[in-house]
Order: sequence, then C-alpha cells, then structure tokens
Amino acid sequence: MAESAASDFLTWFQSQKGKVDTERVGIVDFPGQGRGAVALQDIPEDYTLFTIPRDLTLSMRTSALPNLMGKAWKEHGLHEGWAGLILCMMWEESRGAESRWSGYLAALPSRFDTPMFWGEEDLKELQGTAVVDKIGRDEAERDYHQKITPALKSRPDLFPGDKLSEFFSLERYHLMGSRILSRSFHVEPWKGEHLDDQDEEEDHDAGNSSAMDVDPEEGASTAKAGPTLETEEPGDGSEELQIEVEDDDEDEDREDPADVAMVPMADMLNARFESENAKLFYEERELKMVSTKPIKAGEQIWNTYGDPPNSDLLRRYGHVDLVPLRPPLSGMGNPGDVVEVRADLVVSAVSPKVKYDLQERVDWWLEEADDDVFVFHTDCALPEEFISFTRLLLLPKDEWEKTAKKSKLPKPKIDSDVLTVAGQVLEKRLSEYPTTIEDDEKLLAPESVEHLPLNKRNAVIVRLGEKRILQGALNDVRAKSKVMAGAAKKRGREEEKAGKGKKARR
Repeated sequence: MAESAASDFLTWFQSQKGKVDTERVGIVDFPGQGRGAVALQDIPEDYTLFTIPRDLTLSMRTSALPNLMGKAWKEHGLHEGWAGLILCMMWEESRGAESRWSGYLAALPSRFDTPMFWGEEDLKELQGTAVVDKIGRDEAERDYHQKITPALKSRPDLFPGDKLSEFFSLERYHLMGSRILSRSFHVEPWKGEHLDDQDEEEDHDAGNSSAMDVDPEEGASTAKAGPTLETEEPGDGSEELQIEVEDDDEDEDREDPADVAMVPMADMLNARFESENAKLFYEERELKMVSTKPIKAGEQIWNTYGDPPNSDLLRRYGHVDLVPLRPPLSGMGNPGDVVEVRADLVVSAVSPKVKYDLQERVDWWLEEADDDVFVFHTDCALPEEFISFTRLLLLPKDEWEKTAKKSKLPKPKIDSDVLTVAGQVLEKRLSEYPTTIEDDEKLLAPESVEHLPLNKRNAVIVRLGEKRILQGALNDVRAKSKVMAGAAKKRGREEEKAGKGKKARR
C-alpha cells in the first residue's frame, strides 16, 4: 500500500470513529509481504493499538443490502455460504462514496498470488498436494451463476445495468471472494450477560470475532478463533473405494455465514508462524487490538492465523512460511505442515492380503469414526486413526464381528502387519507427486531458487514440506519394522534352542 493510500485509509478509519495510536502504529509496505503494521515507538505489553466500532465491520448483518432485498435474499440462497457477503461487498463498492466502507474497500488488495488465480501450468506444480482440490473455483462459479446472476437481474434498482460489468462481473466476484478468504474474521453477535433486551436487539445486527484470532476480554463471551468458512470440498477418494461421509450433525456444526465479517484495520496485520505479538479482543461495542508482549520500535506487529500449514497459507493468502524445523525433520519449512493420506490407499494396500470384502468394514468405520482422510504432522508419527483403521481391516472374521457388535474402534496398537501396510501406503502416497524430495531440494538451493517464478517457488515449498513428512514417517516405519523383525528372529532362535534342549534331556 502506497504511503498516500495508507494515509487515506487511516483518515477514513478515524472518520468512522475508529481509534488508532498513530504515534506508535504505522501502516507500511514490507518487501515480499505486502502491507503490514509496524511499531513506530516501543510498545509495552497489554497496550491497546487500535479499536474498531462493532458496526464498522462489514458483514451481512451490517450491510443494508439484505434488508433492501427482503425475502428475495433467502429465495436466491444468499443467506448460505459466502455468496451473500460477496454480493454485499460488490454492492457497497458500486455505491462509491455513498457507502460507509468506500475508504476501506479502496484500500483492499486488487490482486492475489493464491492458486485461485493461477494458470494450468502453475497448478500442475501442486500435483499430489491437497491444495488443488480445495481451491473451490468451480463451486464459487456455480454460486455466481445460480445465485448472484438471478439476484442481479431481479433488482435493477439496486444493481443498475451500467454498473454490472464494472462491479458485478465474475472476475470481481472472485476478487471479493479472495479478499474474504484471506482477510475475514469470524464475528459472532455480542452475548454479554448484562445486556437488556434493547441492547441485545441492537447488538444482534453488529456481530464480531476472527479468522485470525479474537479473544474476549475478561467477562466477555467467548470468541470462536480459527479459519472462516470454507468454500472447498474434501479431496476425492479412489473410485474403487466407496467412501462417502454423511454427517448428520453437519447443519448443527456449520458456521453461520452472517458471522463472517471484514474488520477494517485489524486485517492490516500480517502473520508468521509463532510470531504473534498482538491479539484482537472484543467487547460489547468495539473490538480492540492489544499487544501481547513488548514490541520494539521498527518491529512488525503480528497477529496470528492459528499457525496453519503452508498448503493453507498458500491457498488463503498466497504466501508460505519458512522457519527452522523441529526434529525429526531438519532444515527450513513450516512446523505446522501436514499431509493428508486418503483411506482408500489403506484399503488398496490391505485388499490383496485378505479374502473377504472390505466394504462392510469401511462403511462401519465411516459410521463410527467419520474419517476418510488421515492427517500426518511434522512429528512423522502414524496417526492413531490410521493405525486403528488399518487394524480394523486386518481383523480376523470373528474379531471383526465382536468389534462391530461392541461399536468400539480397535486400539491403535502398532504391530508388524500394520507397519507393512503403512509402508506400502506411504510409498504409494509419495509416488503421487511428480518430483522427488531431491528434485525439490535442488530447485530451492540458493543458486536455483532466485530464478524460480513466485508461484512455482511456493508450490515447491508446499509439496516438499508434505513429502518430508511422508518420508520421515516412512523412515520411522522401516526402522520399527526392522526392530520388530530382529526381535521376532531372536525369539525364534530362543524357542528353537529351548526345544532342542528338551529333546536332549529325553
């Protein structure tokens, strides 16, 4: 953000009753990171950096558009998913200076380096990762054509024809969606204990909380921290394995789309793995960004996104984190990285070893555990769910029947059979990437990485992080298998020796 643009934004923010300590907090551009907040002077711990009025957040609760459309809002399905908030943002932008948020919308980024905007060649670099299946471009465009387009046609008074191409195009829809994905907060209505009925009614229309982190002040209602609503669907499983999860509690657990909000000023802060030095707290009438530790003059002010893996950082924000890894891994990467292993890979590894049909066991597992993907972390350990599922598939018929009758998952106990299956699964999962670990490490070597385009560099970092986890897990599996095989041979020799001794005494 240019200095003049930052100044315009701060002027707008303060004109809308936002408060910021401009002597201690500045908005500047950081090389390679875009805009961010910096400490202009030393900042002590527990210091309020800025406050945002609740009604200055931009959401389906605070924009006038849903009320203006009346019943048509729900008739077009705009109350579900992100389509409604995106339309609110496009509409507010189309109103220009008439919109309360004009100064804020003008300060938002107009381009993104996220995979949503990548070409086919760049997307091929992400083959093997879960990123491609989670971009959600097809789903977003379906919503645009099925929800947004009919709504636009139904109210030419709100969406004049001469503004459609500039403010309500599919391209603009994707841009607004990316702004939400990268900058929105989860913002619930205030649920304080001492509000009278009138206050509760007023506050219902001015919700608030975070995709970064929001904490309530002491005595406040608890905020739901973490990512905002997702647009993507889980990655597809193999056609050979019919794994379809139906969650009866899905409606109860789903977030209210009206809780997703854009929070001016708060979204100016960047984030980096375990670097948080400020946090957003909310109260009845306002949100407050407060320092959580002393910040030296010149240091960047960091919020937190919850330390997600590089795959999520790239998909949501268009960047990745590189910090020292922890054992058993080494080098630079993201300690929060994960890799997904589909359950159908386990079934494929077990199938040749058994003579019974596995589908009944798979169906039972999905009913009881509801896991069709197993998540491996940087500790490189086999997830307990992975072990339990593998053991379930390998159980003898009589033990399977007892397990099914008790509705109790097998204990996650590792044995040689589980390790054999795990090794085959991990090898298969590694083969799904188009390159090897060695290939990627060469690409990221100092003499090579400076020549890589940004998108390819980020893609290589994501897939290398995942492959290191898989290889680390495979190394651990092989080491454990070797130890178990050695122990089995030793027992065999001891038993054989004991048997010969008995014969000699006879």
